[in-house]
Amino acid sequence: MKKSIALLILFMTVAVSAQETATVSPGLVRKGKVPVSTEILKIKLPRPADADLPNGLHLIVLEDHRLPQISFQVIIPGAGGFFDPPEQPGLASFTASLMREGTATRSSSQISSQLDLMAATLAVTAAATSPEATMNGSALSDQVSTLFDLAADVLLHPAFAEDEVARFKQRTRTTLAQQRGNPNFLATEMFSRAIYGSHPAARVAPTVASLDRTTREQFVEFHRTHYVPDRAVFAIAGDISMRQARTLVESKLGTWKKSGDGSTASIVDPAPVTGSKIFLVGRPNSVQTSFIVGTQAIERTNADYDALQVMNKVIGGNVTGRLFLHLREDKGYTYGASSTVDARQHRGDWAASTNVRTEVTEPALRDLLDEIRQMRDVLVPDAELADAKRSMIASFALSLESPQQMLGLYVTAWRYQLPADYWDRYADRVSAITKDQVQAMSRKYLAADRLQIVAVGDPVRIAEPLKNFGAVEVYDANGRRLDN
Repeated sequence: MKKSIALLILFMTVAVSAQETATVSPGLVRKGKVPVSTEILKIKLPRPADADLPNGLHLIVLEDHRLPQISFQVIIPGAGGFFDPPEQPGLASFTASLMREGTATRSSSQISSQLDLMAATLAVTAAATSPEATMNGSALSDQVSTLFDLAADVLLHPAFAEDEVARFKQRTRTTLAQQRGNPNFLATEMFSRAIYGSHPAARVAPTVASLDRTTREQFVEFHRTHYVPDRAVFAIAGDISMRQARTLVESKLGTWKKSGDGSTASIVDPAPVTGSKIFLVGRPNSVQTSFIVGTQAIERTNADYDALQVMNKVIGGNVTGRLFLHLREDKGYTYGASSTVDARQHRGDWAASTNVRTEVTEPALRDLLDEIRQMRDVLVPDAELADAKRSMIASFALSLESPQQMLGLYVTAWRYQLPADYWDRYADRVSAITKDQVQAMSRKYLAADRLQIVAVGDPVRIAEPLKNFGAVEVYDANGRRLDN
C-alpha cells in the first residue's frame, strides 16, 4: 500500500508540473513540457483505528512505522474563541496560551527545558473564531510516554500563575498594538466585520482593553468548564499501535472527568450579506493598497463544496490562478494575488486578496472584479479546467506521504461527520466537476450584488478612485467610521 501511494505521488507530481493554463499570460514563459496522464487517481487509504475511552474521549490512531516518531492532536470542541463571552473576546486564546506556561508541578521554564531535552514539541492554541481548542505535540517514539505525561499535566493541571499571567499580558499587549500597523490585518478585520456582522466569526483578534480586563479566575473557570473529554478527540499518527496508544492515553488522562451531558453550545450561521459595499480603512502615506474582495459562501458539509473549490482553483490558485496570472504576470501590479474558500461548521466565505502599488489602485480593482465577472459569464475552457482539477488531485496525492497530513484528513472527517470513504473518493469527485458546474458556482456565490470590497491604504490618494465603484465607507485603523 505504501509503495503504491509513493508511485502515485511521483506520477501525479510529474502531471502537475506539466500544467498549461488556457489563459496563459503573455508575460509567463513555460520552460518545457512533460507527458500528462489523463488517468484518475485511484486509491484506498489505510484506515485508522479508533475507540471511545471510558471518560468519553475519542481515540484515533493511524499507524505508520516508517520513521521512529509520532505526532498527535487533542481537539476540544467548545473551548475555542467562538465561545468567548461577547464582552470578553480573547478569553479562549489567552487561556490556551497560558496553559503551556506552567502547571501545578512544573514551571514554564521546566516545561521548555524538558521539551528541548526530548527534541519534542507541545503547544495549545484556540483561534479567535474557532469552536475548538487544539493541543499539538510531536516526539521520537521512544519519548512518547514522557511527552504524553507532560501533555496530560499541561492539559489537566495548568496553574495560571499570577506572575506568568502578568508576563503574558505584557507580551500580548505589545503584539496587539503592533498588529494595528499591519495593512493585511486591518483588511482582514474589516472584511470579517463586513461578512459576519455581529456573529462570533467576525472576531479577528482581541483588544488591549479586553486583555487588561481578564483575570486569573476567569482563566481557571474557562478551563474548568470548557476543557472536558466527552467532546474531545485524541488523534495520533506514527510509530505506535492502538494497543500502545490506548494504554498510554488511559494511564495519563484516565482522571480527566466527563462534563456530564457531552453537549456544547450551538453553532449558528451568520446573518446573510445584503448588498455590495466598499470599505476604506485609512492608512496615511501607505505606498500600497491592500485589497480583500469576497462574500459569504458555504459550510463545510455543503454539497457544493467540491465544485466551489474547483472554481476557486481556477480563479485564485496560487501561481496558476487567473488572478495571479493577470494582476502579477500581465500587469505587474503586485507580487501575488490569490483566493480562498473558508468553509466551516457554519457558513463561511470566499475571498480574493492582493496588495498593489497605490498608483494602480483603480485599474487593479477593476481588473480583479472583471476576472470575477468572467467566471460568472464565460465557461472555463476545457484545458484550463482539466489543469486545475489535475493540480488539486496531485496536491492531495502528495499529502498522502505525510502521516501527519493523512491524520489531518481523518480528523476533518471526524469533525464534520463525513462518510468513511470520503477521502477515497476525493479524486473521483473532483474529476467529475464540469465547466457548467464551475460557472454555476460562480453565479451562485460570486454575484456582483453580494461582493464586499475592502481597501486599506492612503485615503488621500485612493478614496476618489474607489468612488468610481460605488459609495465608500471610510474608517480609521481602529475601526472607527469617519464619514458619518
